[in-house]
Amino acid sequence: MIVKEAIRFFAEIGFEGKTRDLASRIGITQPLLYRYFPSKESLIERVYQEIYVQRWNPDWDTLIPDRTRPLAERLIEFYQAYSHAVYDYEWVRIFLFSGLKSGELNDRYLSLIRDKILRPVCEELRHMNNLPSTDTIKIKEEELELAWGLHGMFFYRAVRHFAYNMPIVKNTDQAITNDVRLFLAGAPAVHKDIVERAR
Repeated sequence: MIVKEAIRFFAEIGFEGKTRDLASRIGITQPLLYRYFPSKESLIERVYQEIYVQRWNPDWDTLIPDRTRPLAERLIEFYQAYSHAVYDYEWVRIFLFSGLKSGELNDRYLSLIRDKILRPVCEELRHMNNLPSTDTIKIKEEELELAWGLHGMFFYRAVRHFAYNMPIVKNTDQAITNDVRLFLAGAPAVHKDIVERAR
């Protein structure tokens, strides 16, 4: 009950919200809250585990690298599934508040994004372009920045809705399909140039 309400509380107010206000909102005393969570930081860590770590589906780890299917299909399937987990008021707002507060939680989550989404996208673009593997030439920051472009289109749609209160498109699956098609219409050629220069 405490964790569930803490997620709502931090999503609305941010991490500057006081634990006494959270306890009052739940209808318990602050000492009782601290009996379950000895510090505000331990409560925030539990919120992070609940809303970020537990929403990551381990099946996604093998989706982007699966070369038995076209890359467009893999990216569309991944981002559509991922959107169903993260296009959410609490997920987006807590992520933004965390970045404004210290960024420590964001740093951990963005490391996961780099390792499980961005790097595999770069590796698959190399494979698509018949370029040297990442064992031969390490992934360059420019390559990652290109992959961030796709991820940024995806994430900013949620920010517009949950932070700026703008309407979200009715068919997010189609919007994601359009994002991936747009990305793949231009990214492979730019990516090839990046890796060729790195050679």
